[in-house]
Amino acid sequence: MNVRYVVTGTDTGIGKTIFSAALTAALGAVYWKPVQSGLDEETDSEAVMRLGGLSSERILPEAYRLATPASPHLSARLDGVTIDPDQLVPPDVDGAIVIEGAGGLLVPLSEDLVYADIFARWQIPTILCARTTLGTINHTLLSVEAMKHRGIPIFGIAFIGEENQETQRIIATMSGTRILGRLPWMTEISAEGLQQAFSANIDVAAFKEAA
Repeated sequence: MNVRYVVTGTDTGIGKTIFSAALTAALGAVYWKPVQSGLDEETDSEAVMRLGGLSSERILPEAYRLATPASPHLSARLDGVTIDPDQLVPPDVDGAIVIEGAGGLLVPLSEDLVYADIFARWQIPTILCARTTLGTINHTLLSVEAMKHRGIPIFGIAFIGEENQETQRIIATMSGTRILGRLPWMTEISAEGLQQAFSANIDVAAFKEAA
């Protein structure tokens, strides 16, 4: 199954990495984090391997590993590195790949480059992860507008958190975007438990049908 997906979000800390781990496992895919900011604690690649129950062979090396846990543009500056967009080319793999961005769409990689610019260049179906809590309507609709403005192909919106039917409904209605489901927030996560929650709440068939 040769499919490619980008996972982005409306903000940082909303569960993109958890979603990416579950999707990577469900598709039998490999995972790639183009830019990692912060190396002192568990990196996103390490978290995906742990939460997805994946072997190290299914985790591809980052293009940039930056020491400071900050916006990539600042972390790169502190490391004396310039992020070159030509180095951010999705790896050519035999099979499915899940690519995870950092923070939201307009997180800067340099003084004149944001993640959305890279996603627009790639033209890979992109999943927007969104909270269900207060404030998410504005953040999600703004993110969808930014994606449409740049011509980023939107595969769908995945909610993460407790159910909020009205918030989820109005976002679907006003954005005109497919809803892929809602992954409940889990206080304790195991690879097995995450896969069970993912398959029970996310439309896994939609990802496979796109192959």
